[in-house]
Amino acid sequence: MSRVLISAKKSHSRFLNRELSWLEFNQRVLDEALSADVPLLERVKFLCICHSNLDEFFEVRVAGLKQQIESDVVERGPDGLTASETLRQVLRRTRRLIAAADACWRDQLVPRLAEQGIQFLEVVQLCDADRAWVESYYQKQVHPVLTPLAVDPSHPFPHLLNKSLNLAVRLSLKQNGVSLRRLAFVQAPRVLPRLVKLPRDDSRQDYVFLAHVIEGNLTQLFPGTTIEGCWQVRVTRNSELYIDEEETSNVLTAVENELHNRRRGEAVRLEVERECPADVQQFLLEQLGLVPEDLFVIEGEVNPIRLMAILEGDHSPELRDAPFISPVAVWARGSGDLFQLIRERDQMLHHPYESFDTVIRFLQEAAGDPQVLAIKQTLYRTGGDARVVEALMEAARNGKQVTAVVELKARFDEANNIQWARRLEDAGVHVVYGLVGWKIHCKITLVVRQDEDRIRRYVHLATGNYNPSTARFYTDIGVFTARPEFGEDATNLFNLLTGICHFQGTRRLAVAPYELHSRLLTLIEREAGHARRGIPGRIIIKLNALVDGEIIEALYAASSAGVQIDLIVRGICCLRPGVEGLSENITVRSIVDRFLEHTRIYWFSNGFQPDVYLASADWMPRNFFRRIEVAYPIEDGVLRERITSEILTLSLADNVKAHFLQPEGSYSVSTPKKGERPLRSQTRFMEIARARSRAVSTRQATKGDGPVLRPRPA
Repeated sequence: MSRVLISAKKSHSRFLNRELSWLEFNQRVLDEALSADVPLLERVKFLCICHSNLDEFFEVRVAGLKQQIESDVVERGPDGLTASETLRQVLRRTRRLIAAADACWRDQLVPRLAEQGIQFLEVVQLCDADRAWVESYYQKQVHPVLTPLAVDPSHPFPHLLNKSLNLAVRLSLKQNGVSLRRLAFVQAPRVLPRLVKLPRDDSRQDYVFLAHVIEGNLTQLFPGTTIEGCWQVRVTRNSELYIDEEETSNVLTAVENELHNRRRGEAVRLEVERECPADVQQFLLEQLGLVPEDLFVIEGEVNPIRLMAILEGDHSPELRDAPFISPVAVWARGSGDLFQLIRERDQMLHHPYESFDTVIRFLQEAAGDPQVLAIKQTLYRTGGDARVVEALMEAARNGKQVTAVVELKARFDEANNIQWARRLEDAGVHVVYGLVGWKIHCKITLVVRQDEDRIRRYVHLATGNYNPSTARFYTDIGVFTARPEFGEDATNLFNLLTGICHFQGTRRLAVAPYELHSRLLTLIEREAGHARRGIPGRIIIKLNALVDGEIIEALYAASSAGVQIDLIVRGICCLRPGVEGLSENITVRSIVDRFLEHTRIYWFSNGFQPDVYLASADWMPRNFFRRIEVAYPIEDGVLRERITSEILTLSLADNVKAHFLQPEGSYSVSTPKKGERPLRSQTRFMEIARARSRAVSTRQATKGDGPVLRPRPA
């Protein structure tokens, strides 16, 4: 079939490339590893996060670009690039990123770790006692689980598992008097720690890489041969799930099958260590169906994600961030009735600065409360902490009607969600896997309770997942309400998710894919209309990603009308700020710090009567049109003021961890101006949380602590 070139409908000068924007975000993550102001072990953590992010980027985004290139239609994106052009730029930018990460590890982190008594030793550097211990460790723990895989006429090229670390071994042997050279592979077992910690009687932290332990014992795996060389190699594969939900009768089984296929997806990247010979590199590329552009020669460690192991344990507190224990929100302290507190007024939690345990307590009290009739909850990423799921199971055992809407296609959490779904079903919970064609991404819990006066519905809505583990290092906001309109909307939403019905509309919630996109366009245009009439217009948006072209065009139009727009976008941003005649009234900043910025807030000044929404949705086409998302208005004035005058204002005032997006796509680091005091928003939020924890009354605790937000001058 001939390939058809489809011309771009919009000027590419108006948009930044999505993939390149994501790589700039990952550069900001790496910048934390490069920063001497960050504690040393935290720098190692950020380095590992950078590499983990890159793995997923190749598994999904680069794999998608390759599939797009292989398709029959060539199309320019909003930025004006074809998939081939994007891939070339992506690979070029990624090489620079990896080179900087390798140099960071080799030239900065390793020497500084050694100064602090944390070393990575080669086998040849070990003393006799350490060498004997390593030999014993190999014989008892490693050798029994190794499987040498030869490549010869009777052994085809093996399947190298996705992201597994493998040793490519070149060896020679004599067969029938003839000298033969062969290649073989040994996979480093995933069941064993990649870093082997040597026994020490003092505070030293000495490690040997598992791959080096295996390398030193290859003659035991290939007896009768001569080992000529050994090199670490790693393959990244396409890991997207491909499920035709309309053609499958059981989504759970289909996802399980695809998870198995994920490990066997098409190769998209080959990593080899620097010493790997060119002929071995070429052989690997040919066997994997890759081209030289897909090859990455690593100057540092292959698969450095495993370096996270050196953070384990309670050693070296001076090399870490100061500990922060999330206090229980003041309003939720004590043994009082949470339901009564929520009836009295809407309540809010700002995570991780306020403990997620209040959400757990809400579910546990609902599970054991004889007046509670039903619990319904969406589960996207549940994590390894079982308390949320156990509360639902306990409620079912107590005879309540419990429904869990489990999203099986939560990327890279599918296996975990399948496990919890089966346990929930075994406990008597009614488990639903959502709607065909749409991913359930909203975060909502509905509790139906027989109060003394009437049946009342209690709703918890959140910007983040019901995951107690990530709630300790993701910033999110959750709101509890007993407002009847919210309860009615929540009921209708769950009926949509679990039944067979058309969307009935909502009174308070804005739900994607039905109305969220159009609602936002209306709100943006309303601000533009105010500005055209001489009423100061202002928009403040806090997101993880901004990609949707129609929304970006609406923001451009509002900027041209005179609306002042501040965007706090952690990751991808395809909007070009500060372009004369297009976006000169728009600023975009990204905050990368100790906690992962994850909160979604939509703020519209509305003529000095602000509308404030919290949401589960970023501003991307997938969130607007391929997911069930919920945005919810903050109707309590005190909470609205707290979000405005505290959370948003301090985020906008950050001059330590904020980076400003430039029109061409690069980012500049924010620094305090002359005479300006440094303000690090996450540190300030921790200080506020501690101050509230010491407050005497709920009234003091809920009073705004931040500077008052006022419309900025044009």
